[in-house]
Amino acid sequence: MEKLLGKSPAELGTVALNCGLKPFVAKQIARWLYVSKVRSIDEMTNISKEGRETLKRCYDLGVSAPIGKAESSDGTLKYLFKVQNSAIESVVIPDGDRSTLCVSSQAGCRMNCKFCMTGRGGFKGQPLAGDILNQFVSVDAPDKLTNAVFMGMGEPLDNYDQVSRAIEVLTADWGFAWSPKRITVSSIGVLPNLKRYLDEQKTHLAISLHNPFSEERAEFMPVEKAWPISKVVELIRQYDWTGQRRVSFEYTMFAGWNDSKRHADALIRLLKGMECRVNLIRFHKIPDFPYDSSPRQVMEAFRDRLSSNGITCTIRASRGEDILAACGLLAGQVENV
Repeated sequence: MEKLLGKSPAELGTVALNCGLKPFVAKQIARWLYVSKVRSIDEMTNISKEGRETLKRCYDLGVSAPIGKAESSDGTLKYLFKVQNSAIESVVIPDGDRSTLCVSSQAGCRMNCKFCMTGRGGFKGQPLAGDILNQFVSVDAPDKLTNAVFMGMGEPLDNYDQVSRAIEVLTADWGFAWSPKRITVSSIGVLPNLKRYLDEQKTHLAISLHNPFSEERAEFMPVEKAWPISKVVELIRQYDWTGQRRVSFEYTMFAGWNDSKRHADALIRLLKGMECRVNLIRFHKIPDFPYDSSPRQVMEAFRDRLSSNGITCTIRASRGEDILAACGLLAGQVENV
């Protein structure tokens, strides 16, 4: 059955027409979906009972509760949602008066990065915009969410049309009415869709870089062979990052692989003169992978070298590792609690 969540007002106008309802009902449905975030069509109380019954016969709301949930000792929450014949995970990270939703844009992933549990599980499907938005409305206390990062399962730019539709709903006046500044989209650098994203969106961008040397990066990230990080950075340099939109580079640190002075200096050369930030991330150990995370003192020395050369660099705090909710650990499996 066709879902309502994810539809624009124009599309909801067609829904109203198909159900024999007045055109103004489309705006009512949009408000119930995106402002009130109702969990059932029955809650749309300013639509006649007959109209609601017709809607239920022809359409599904598109809102579904998580089928699993886990809570970390640090307060991080991980949710499991059924999507088509697979599942995706979402993570809510509370931090004082901020609450960030880490969103999944694919079931599994096609990029096959060697250090990521999501990629190891293979690709299982493309969620629709409604499936992506369901993560925003079906977690606990959705109205307390202040930010969203498309850093969960999957490569957002490999499902760009649906991610773009979800962003439209999130930022439109008729939708969630979020500022684009509250949203960050992460990518490993899918060049064709990256250009589309840069031309069409106003949200922040995060690029998963991890190694400035092409041959080394290709060992762990096969995408490097198709879309080299040098070409990705070259494209990004063509856009203005001095205003509202920001770009950051994610750099997971592996002991003895990408944490040397040689790597720091190459990263400085790659990003020299760009208005950006580098986020250093502790690697979370996964089975059958030979590397460990760089020690804290190595990460701090790497950070300080970048900072002393004019590149803003921070070490990102790790959250939710005990429930496999940290970077690179989402795999579409979580125990009910």
